[in-house]
Amino acid sequence: MCRHLAATPIALKNAIVCAMTFANPEPDRICQLLREARVIAVVGLSPNAARPSYRVAQTLQAFGYRVVPVRPLVETVLGEQAYPELESIPFLVDLVDVFRASEHVPAIVESCIKLGIKKLWLQDGVVHEEAAVRAQNAGITVVMDRCMARDLSQLCNDGTHARIIAPNR
Repeated sequence: MCRHLAATPIALKNAIVCAMTFANPEPDRICQLLREARVIAVVGLSPNAARPSYRVAQTLQAFGYRVVPVRPLVETVLGEQAYPELESIPFLVDLVDVFRASEHVPAIVESCIKLGIKKLWLQDGVVHEEAAVRAQNAGITVVMDRCMARDLSQLCNDGTHARIIAPNR
C-alpha cells in the first residue's frame, strides 16, 4: 500500500503515516488484557445463535464476562439489554469487541476515544491498520484480527482465568 513518494512536505507527511505499522501485543499482554476486563461491549453482536459473534459472546459469558450487545434494532441478546451504539451505553465498559466490517472500524475507534475506552479488540477478519494505529496513538490497547474466545482458550488457559474473572463480575 505504501509507494515511493517525492520529497515534498505533503509527501513526507504521508510517508510518516505510511511508515507506521500495527503490531498486536505479545501473548502474555493479551492474556493480561483479558484478565483485566470484566464488561465487554460486543459491537455487531447478532441475536442469531448460528453467527460467530453470538457464539463468541456466549463463550465470554461462560468465562464470567458481562457481555453488552451493541446492535441497532435489537432489544436483548443472550439475556443482556442491547444498545444501538457505544455512546448509548449508560456505563463505561472495559473492552470493545468488534464484529463489524472493517470500514466501520474508524468510527468505532473515534467512539472509543471519545468515551475513554482503553481496550479494543477486532475479531478475526476485521482489519483496519490506520484506525488501529490511531487508537494506539490515543492510548488504547488494540488487538486486531484475532478471536477473543480462541485466545482465552488457547493462550490464557492456565486454569486460573475463569476464577479471576467471575468474582468481580
